[in-house]
Amino acid sequence: MLKLLRKIVTEVRAEPDLESVLKLIVCRIQEGMKTQVCSIYLKDSTNQRLILRASEGLHQKSIGSSLSQYEGVVGLVANRAEPVNTDDIEHHPSYCFIPGTGEERYHSFLGVPIIYQRDVLGVLVIQQFDGRRYKETEESFLVTVSAQLAGIIIQAEATDAVSIAPKQNKSQVDRCFVGVPGAPGIAIGNVVVVSQGAELDAVPEREIEDTRGETSLFEAALEHVRSDIRAASARLAQKLGEEERALFDVYLRMLEDNSIAGEIIKRIGEGSCAQWALSSVILEHTRQFDMMDDPYLKERASDIRDLGRRILTYLQEDGPQAIAFEEGCVLIAEELSPAMLGEIATDKLSGLVSVKGSGNSHAAILARSMGIPTIMGVLDLPYKKLSGRTVVLDGHSGRLYLNPSPELLDIYRAQLKEEREQEAELDGLKNLLAQTSDGVIMPLWVNTGLIADVQRGLDKGAEGIGLYRTEIPFMIRNGFPSEQEQTEIYLRQLQAFSPMPVTMRTLDIGGDKSLSYFPIEEENPFLGWRGVRVTLDHPEIFIVQIRAMLRANESCGNLRIMLPMVTSINEVTESIELIDQAVVELKEEGLKAIRPPIGVMIEVPAALYLTRVFAHQVDFISVGSNDLTQYLLAVDRNNPRVASLYSNFHPAVLQALKFIVKEAQKEQVPVSICGEIAADPAGALLLMGMGYNFLSMNANNLPKIKAVIRASNFEQVKDMLKRVLRLNDSEQIKLEISRSFVAMGLSDFVKDKKLRATK
Repeated sequence: MLKLLRKIVTEVRAEPDLESVLKLIVCRIQEGMKTQVCSIYLKDSTNQRLILRASEGLHQKSIGSSLSQYEGVVGLVANRAEPVNTDDIEHHPSYCFIPGTGEERYHSFLGVPIIYQRDVLGVLVIQQFDGRRYKETEESFLVTVSAQLAGIIIQAEATDAVSIAPKQNKSQVDRCFVGVPGAPGIAIGNVVVVSQGAELDAVPEREIEDTRGETSLFEAALEHVRSDIRAASARLAQKLGEEERALFDVYLRMLEDNSIAGEIIKRIGEGSCAQWALSSVILEHTRQFDMMDDPYLKERASDIRDLGRRILTYLQEDGPQAIAFEEGCVLIAEELSPAMLGEIATDKLSGLVSVKGSGNSHAAILARSMGIPTIMGVLDLPYKKLSGRTVVLDGHSGRLYLNPSPELLDIYRAQLKEEREQEAELDGLKNLLAQTSDGVIMPLWVNTGLIADVQRGLDKGAEGIGLYRTEIPFMIRNGFPSEQEQTEIYLRQLQAFSPMPVTMRTLDIGGDKSLSYFPIEEENPFLGWRGVRVTLDHPEIFIVQIRAMLRANESCGNLRIMLPMVTSINEVTESIELIDQAVVELKEEGLKAIRPPIGVMIEVPAALYLTRVFAHQVDFISVGSNDLTQYLLAVDRNNPRVASLYSNFHPAVLQALKFIVKEAQKEQVPVSICGEIAADPAGALLLMGMGYNFLSMNANNLPKIKAVIRASNFEQVKDMLKRVLRLNDSEQIKLEISRSFVAMGLSDFVKDKKLRATK
């Protein structure tokens, strides 16, 4: 059974469209399980019906017939989302005869739901003539097959939606793909797909007009690879026997014009760019070999993949691969990274989409910092086929609309205009304090990483920097920046905000932040070697960074140093000793170095319960609520499949945030917070009510937070906090906050439009 499952999964991945996928599934299951019938019903969400999309055994003319999702035994399987196994289908209380299918001949029935991320996509059914109940092993196998195929069916549906060629003059509009909100805002523009390295699976589809020039590029890359193979064969001639050397001849024959190379050139001639033509042909051949049972032939798949990567490497190095970013385009990548954002001319982008990642990854945080509407984790998006397509990106809901209709475009253009007008109004608050109506002042700081964040923060009226991510300059280089380079970078941050405070976090790599020249490969990087653990193990890196910070601070005097990912008091004392050592060294060199205020970040549960111990040793406490929430809830913030479980308003998170303030106050140490909860109007008011001294956020959210604070009353905020802390469910908490906002006259900051309408 396991062999059959692997065979089915491998084969269906090679099929080009949904119809072919479904036909292959029912055919292989019918053959493998030796049943008379195998059928697939898929749900049509528009009219809430289950449509017979493919069948082996039922009359083919019945394909396309449908029944209500609450009708018949198939409807029962879909409605209850559980299997139904019976030896006499006609006497089942939910039985409903569908004329024309021919199913009246079959008595045994086993139906299992096809479920993807909690949603029932349809029903997989097998039937037989004889009246017998299917065995538990057969039922278990069908459930397993269904679970494996759900994602493939979703992907095939998505591919169908984007595979409509303009040449065919077909029109499908408003196809929606759902991800996770990464950065708020609306973007309308044409797609630019960015691939990452010589990976065949990552090559985006792109049409070209200069087929002759593209063919020349491919042939040049091909000749490079041929030359490499001949050279390798010659180098090893004395070490290999005649039979082994013949393998190089096999490689060369694969590259002949009447073989794989000829197919690729043909596709280029049809209008595909060389990289896409190469990728599509190579992947088709490897799938065919992967499906073969013969071990020797299966191994040929890896040979073909290797050849494909070799050619692709030359194409990417020598071909005209510079991507032209037109004004207002939407960039789509398999996985956005901070390094990628540091290399791209982001001023031309209107939106970002990442197939992988979540709304709390560092790429998403940077996107919010830059004010670029972003969607993360659109797992089922066939992004390689989207180059040049027009899309609407809704960063508020995490929805991406392909081929938007004129009506949808009008709706989103109006919303975009409204948001720009609101932004202009909020910018008028720049020189005003974030002060409640009853006189309570909350200083607002910004999080920075790129140098552009500094000016943006000043333009929005920030009163300091609560988090400068020093790893960003490290991530956009090919090696560790020198002490002098770091000094110059830090000086720009300090001078821009002087005399206001600038909080610099020491190098925080690991987790979802890696350095190409200092790789950290771990099975579970978020519970591994990261943050202060790395810098204490490499004091030479830490000392250079601290020296650079202190040198930059000599003429400014507004530096604060913050230690990330601390879990024990020993880590804090060791770090402070190294900082003091750097101060002594610089003084000996004749500089006027002073020890700046030193703080720690509370990001893990261990640190949470040591808050008071830390507060006794340091000058300030800062909460990194993104990581703290991740660890408290055991939710990988980069995994879109569990993104819905990540909530800043989880009762455990709110109780933890309140506990930290109380513990720090016992030592009279100020507490700031630089997580994303501070950039949410509801979160900002709750944190203010808890007693946080400073809120730090991305610059683009600062005016909105200032506006909600200025429109609020502190006593009412504290009353809201008391009600919220009594609740034990995230959704109840959000509803209570929304109701409280309406009651306090803050309806404009409520996301639920129905509740806003009650004002």
